[in-house]
Amino acid sequence: MSANTIAANRQTDHLTGKDSVWLFGYGSLIYKADFPYIERRPASIAGWTRRFWQGSHDHRGTPEAPGRVVTIIAEAGAICHGMAYLVTPQVFEHLDHREKNGYLRLSSDILFDDGRSVPGLVYIASEDNTAFLGAASELDIARQIAQSSGPSGPNSDYLNHLAAALRELGKSDPHVFAIEQHLAELGKPGAQDAEGKR
Repeated sequence: MSANTIAANRQTDHLTGKDSVWLFGYGSLIYKADFPYIERRPASIAGWTRRFWQGSHDHRGTPEAPGRVVTIIAEAGAICHGMAYLVTPQVFEHLDHREKNGYLRLSSDILFDDGRSVPGLVYIASEDNTAFLGAASELDIARQIAQSSGPSGPNSDYLNHLAAALRELGKSDPHVFAIEQHLAELGKPGAQDAEGKR
């Protein structure tokens, strides 16, 4: 599947006949709402886990040196925490462009902290898109993030903002926090020299 998903997303019927739609965000959508919304609430989706396995060629890296950003991977029993936004269908013209590098809009039940569940949408980059990088050790992911930057800024900013946003929500994510810790260690004086001697 092409990394550019704008056309594929606009061919879906997710928005037909609807005045508003709930959208679940689990990456930069948690902390960077550059779109109008009607309501914003902490939420989660079941059966998915967040992973830095998607390449970013257009925001946090380049085609020659992609950064790493999050997608979600199916995992039985997992809960992925994030933020839900109630938006109008018109907002997806902007969002489809923002999420165009491999992310498809899919239907999902969104769970709120009060136990209520609503149908909604979530952008997921599956492993069959050409920008998918796949699994790597958290240290190797941190090394790649440390070296990557794109039109939206350093890849490290994305990681650090995401980790901070999860803490603000009071949610733990061992994968994200482990990469954050590795990145902090890599940034210490002498860390690069020590890496080179291994």
